[in-house]
Amino acid sequence: MKTVSMSGSLRANVGKKDAKAVRRAFCVPCVLYGGKEQLHFSVPDKSFKDVIFTPEACYIALNIDGKEYKAILQDVQYHPVTDIVYHVDMLELVDGKEITMAIPVNVTGVAPGILRGGKLVQKLRKLKIKALPEHMPDAINVDINNLDINDSVKVSDLLTDNLTFLDPKSAVVIGVRVTRVVEEAKPGEIASAVAAPAATADAKK
Repeated sequence: MKTVSMSGSLRANVGKKDAKAVRRAFCVPCVLYGGKEQLHFSVPDKSFKDVIFTPEACYIALNIDGKEYKAILQDVQYHPVTDIVYHVDMLELVDGKEITMAIPVNVTGVAPGILRGGKLVQKLRKLKIKALPEHMPDAINVDINNLDINDSVKVSDLLTDNLTFLDPKSAVVIGVRVTRVVEEAKPGEIASAVAAPAATADAKK
């Protein structure tokens, strides 16, 4: 998993007045917890560009006044009107201690059901996973090569060592739905539609 470097400064005060001053300086009030001590600090708002506004999960190499920490985002609060980052909670990574992260789903393969006119529907784009930091994956790969129309992949179908999926086991991750075109078409018409591109390609040879 990628690591994003970020530098911050300890906050002398943690009241609302100080938080407003931090935001006026184009920084974000932050809290780091989960380790030996809880730290209140601020980070330039531009530093979150590659952490929050990306579909990828990542670790944070955090430097606070010269001291190094490894962390992950735990919670992000936004301004209710402007949607700017208002406050961030970070969890310090501790050796031997499991963490929980939302990991993106990576779809691989081509579903036969799509070739027969079905529609691919992805219900979950991220999955909540609990694992030791060294076992946390960049993404969860979901193979759809065997999905026909009305087939699906559920959380319970995903088998990965050293991970615990926190989403309901019955939750559908991705599936192939029947479309109105497929419902109305006759079996022979579907077969002809699938075979047509191949026949055209042969004729050009």
